[in-house]
Amino acid sequence: ALYRPGPLDSGMADTYVERRHGREEVVYLFEELEPVLEETYGVILYQEQVMKIAGVLANYSMADADGLRKAMGKKIVAMMEEHRELFLKGAGENNHDLKKAAELFDLMEKFGGYGFNKSHSAAYALIAYQTAYLKANFALEFIAALMTSERSNSDAVIKYMDECRSHNIKVLPPDVNKSDAHFTVSEECIRFGLAAVKNVGEAAIESIVETRNTEGEFDGIYDFCERVNVSKVNKKVLEALIKCGAFDSSSALRSQMMAVLEDALDHGSRIQKEKADSQLDLFADSDMGTALPISIPKLPDIKEWDENMLLSLEKESLGFYITGHPLDKYKDIIQKYASVSSISIQDQVDEKIIRISGIIKPLKLHKTKKGDMMAFAAIEDQSGFVEVVVFPNLYAKTHILLADEEIVILEGEVQKKENIVKLIANKIVPIEQASRVWTNGILIEVDTHDASSDILDRLKAVIEKYPGDCATCLKLKINDKPSVLVKLSDEYMTCSDPSFFKEVENMTGEGTIETKCAPIKEKQKKRKPWLNKKNGN
Repeated sequence: ALYRPGPLDSGMADTYVERRHGREEVVYLFEELEPVLEETYGVILYQEQVMKIAGVLANYSMADADGLRKAMGKKIVAMMEEHRELFLKGAGENNHDLKKAAELFDLMEKFGGYGFNKSHSAAYALIAYQTAYLKANFALEFIAALMTSERSNSDAVIKYMDECRSHNIKVLPPDVNKSDAHFTVSEECIRFGLAAVKNVGEAAIESIVETRNTEGEFDGIYDFCERVNVSKVNKKVLEALIKCGAFDSSSALRSQMMAVLEDALDHGSRIQKEKADSQLDLFADSDMGTALPISIPKLPDIKEWDENMLLSLEKESLGFYITGHPLDKYKDIIQKYASVSSISIQDQVDEKIIRISGIIKPLKLHKTKKGDMMAFAAIEDQSGFVEVVVFPNLYAKTHILLADEEIVILEGEVQKKENIVKLIANKIVPIEQASRVWTNGILIEVDTHDASSDILDRLKAVIEKYPGDCATCLKLKINDKPSVLVKLSDEYMTCSDPSFFKEVENMTGEGTIETKCAPIKEKQKKRKPWLNKKNGN
């Protein structure tokens, strides 16, 4: 046939390639289609082909064929049903097999979701070839150019940063001594452009880059304020540059620089006014005309902000995290208890129950007709975010988490409509409590050779001290023999309390206890009511 997707067939493109190279036979549902589809090996690729097929097989006029093209392109269901009847009627008038004609119409309808006219297809193919070549041979320059073109779109930049991570390309933060206006390639890395920093305008960037190129790199925040045009690089600009880490190469702490921000601007303004004061030239030949040097103040002896504060301010000035992410320190927990990310969730089927980790943020609060509060929220991880609906019952239990924008693991149901994915939240748990909520098994490894003779009795006492709902297993290592796995009876079920883990590891060694994540329960399908045979209902 033309193109029938099967369990091993990944799509129209693969069918075309296989036929193009002679690895798959080129066949046609109707012999009249050969002149129309010969150049594309029997695969419908272009809108013009759909129009010709309708004309050849079903006696469509050019106007009707164009109407079919529009209906397919816009996916207008009612119009497509009208065209189905018209197509089958015309095929019948030409004595064609109506079953095969219906199959052909189904293929054409499926094609409507991705088909273009021939000129557009050729243009897109050329662009795809060019960009694939650039990515394969000049990946750094190519991605840097993409990030520059999307610098004002945080979601797009995050996507490209994720692409960089997948290709082991390091993305460096903005730097007043290294960055240009746009993203650039530097030492096999991509350097952030200053234009990507919020509140840093074109005039400020020009002053920074021009000063650096003519007078050399900046030694620190005071030297920076002495030399750049402070009428263009104002307080708001300087704040943003400090928060995003653009002065980190000076070795000063961000907290120190923020504490002296206004003093540094005053210092720079004073120095520049004195340099511009022409009255000093009246006494240039005498000691009276020599300006006294102004010493650069020392930075205050204060601690750096904590990691959460650093990352929060970094995101405020850039729109995303770059030197780290709040989820990084929970990597092991996320790997164990979350089943999807904001990227992989796109591949999940509708109504699938999943777990995802991230920062939960309220987008909009809503009062129901009953007067209960619910929330439309988002959960954000390193790669993006997913919209979440939190209904009243769950909102009443978890509204504090939403208010504080906590790091959580959320269990919910995927709601998928076309390419848009949302979640209906079933459970929202602070990430520190994920082990307690979703652990259903504990595995303790015991090396009997190194342990004392009473190790099992001591373990028994600790397990009894921490009863719970988790099945307990022992993995016994006996000399050089294969390990023996022993499942303890239900009376020795325990819990995932951190204190329990600590006491066990004090006896058996660090890293000898492992938790098993409870499987995600699938959504129960609603049962259809029994048929009433007597009434025929």
